[in-house]
Amino acid sequence: MEEKKLEEALDEIRKTKERKFDQTVELIINLKKFDIKRYSVNTFITLPNKIKDKKTCGFLEMHTDLIDTIPKAAFLKYKDKKELKKLVKKYDFFISSSNNMPAVATVFGRVLGPSGKMPSPKLGIILQENNEEIKKVLDKINNSIKIQTKEPSIKIPVGKTTMPNKSICDNIRYAYNYIVNELPNNKENVKSIMIKLTMTKPIKIKI
Repeated sequence: MEEKKLEEALDEIRKTKERKFDQTVELIINLKKFDIKRYSVNTFITLPNKIKDKKTCGFLEMHTDLIDTIPKAAFLKYKDKKELKKLVKKYDFFISSSNNMPAVATVFGRVLGPSGKMPSPKLGIILQENNEEIKKVLDKINNSIKIQTKEPSIKIPVGKTTMPNKSICDNIRYAYNYIVNELPNNKENVKSIMIKLTMTKPIKIKI
């Protein structure tokens, strides 16, 4: 994917009406000859450039200034469905110690799972509770996005309007190459590529 074509597309969508908030730049990869019942892409990828800091909570026994934490003794409160939904809405992501994971799955799984916020071995489970391990997983979370095929089109955030074009281009190229490698027939499954801002219509990128 050529840098020049990406830059031109980004310049084009930046010409639209300015908004009072930092809009998200979204990458859309429309698929063809892709049977979503037979094949699925369900993974996290770590982008080269951070889009934003995600508000994260930890199911941990230790207290840390890095994130809010909920120890196992406080899990009982969240058997109340209202409290559980309130908690899930408050945070973008959750991490857990490996020791707490069985209880996390039992108490929180029914809501965290469908919302895509459940800690998993791919992203969000720490073996040792210390600030170094927490910082390591937080850095990964803040640079990571979830990719899941629920329709013959993949839509993911790749930047914010306040980010420089080069950082967004790097994220687009990395995400595109990663996704193409996950598809059963690689580029043969790509129908078209588009980008858009939160409040704009998509524009096509020539590849």
